[in-house]
Amino acid sequence: MIESPPKIDKRVIVNALMGGCDPLIAPLVDKINETYEYWDKVKYKLLPTGYTPQMLWIQVKASRLGGAFIVWEKYGINLCVTSQMQRMCHDFDMKFGSFWEVDNDSLNSEKKYYLNSSLMEEAIYSSKMEGASTTRMIAKEMLRKKKSPQNKSQQMIVNNYNTIQYIVAHKDDPLTEQTLLHIHRLMTERTMDNPENAGSFRTNDNVVVADMVEGDVIYTPPSFKEIPEFVKTLCSFFNNNNSGIFIHPIIRGIIIHFMLAYMHPFVDGNGRTARALFYWYMLKEKYNLTEYMSISRVIAKSKSSYEKAFRYTENDGNDMGYFVAYNLKALEIAFQQLRDYIQRKQKEKKAANSFLIAGNINLRQAMVLQRLKEEPDTIFTVKDVQELFSVSSMTARKDLTDLVKQGYLTEVAINKVTRGYIKPQED
Repeated sequence: MIESPPKIDKRVIVNALMGGCDPLIAPLVDKINETYEYWDKVKYKLLPTGYTPQMLWIQVKASRLGGAFIVWEKYGINLCVTSQMQRMCHDFDMKFGSFWEVDNDSLNSEKKYYLNSSLMEEAIYSSKMEGASTTRMIAKEMLRKKKSPQNKSQQMIVNNYNTIQYIVAHKDDPLTEQTLLHIHRLMTERTMDNPENAGSFRTNDNVVVADMVEGDVIYTPPSFKEIPEFVKTLCSFFNNNNSGIFIHPIIRGIIIHFMLAYMHPFVDGNGRTARALFYWYMLKEKYNLTEYMSISRVIAKSKSSYEKAFRYTENDGNDMGYFVAYNLKALEIAFQQLRDYIQRKQKEKKAANSFLIAGNINLRQAMVLQRLKEEPDTIFTVKDVQELFSVSSMTARKDLTDLVKQGYLTEVAINKVTRGYIKPQED
């Protein structure tokens, strides 16, 4: 169980706001707010003589509430955008806008290659968070070769992949109730115990949100009777129809993610749908680099922290700062992983260039040979090459058959229709 923070009388908070923060602990309060630490860490801080953890917590809460605004009045959801959050958002604005401009010639031709891989990663890890158990290798092969899913886990991944592709194609569309239901239907078809629940809002309150790590009930979502009003609020917020305080688009996207997860309007698939809405909103706001990043992979690998961000918010007066801080950090890690991935792929491309010295082959063919050098058991098909390099079926087939003619590949039958291309067997 996560410990609740000390309850503080409102008059104590007001007095702390009026008096300002004691210079003795002001730097510590600032440091705590940089990562938006919860009570379970704050209570162990080293303090000046005469200070107790509870006294420190009062100053932390006063500093946050002093800069907070109401995000969702009906449920008292509030947020303090700290200096660190503002710095991170500014940093993202700079990075996202200039990333592809660096070394443009070498990256432009491979954007689709990176995009194909990242869309698959996002689909796989977002589904894994909800219980899909297929291995990453099998899942990627299924998506690349458009194989039919063989079980519920694989169906979840295919659904997620199809949903992301739909969002990319409709990124400039407004969010409506019908669109929200359509996205949920795409995300959950053929995976629900009751097929009628796919693309439908829940019609009862037989649902609780549980911590998937510890199994504890985190909270009971609002009544299903409040869903119609919620959908109107969500669509208005998503479509930027709200007047009033400016909220940075990235933080607004995180709030959208939180809103849907908090309301839990569906019987199942709420988490996947919430992450899909964040992804969509980022693209809508021209953060196009989001297409190339797998944010769900980062979240899946820090799932306990993701769950805790929700619980901290719930335990601490619906303070969304914990959830925003976590997601900004996840976005930062996802960006760095993209940068590392591209650097790694560029090294692979450079290694593949050694095959070009042999002559009579192009860069795509060289990269196929480099892959076979690293993974000798790989079986390529025309469709693999077509999707890997975003070329036509005719071009992909010619690349492979030319390599066969030159003795670099051997053609084999996979079935009555499909031909495979493998590394020649050594005598």
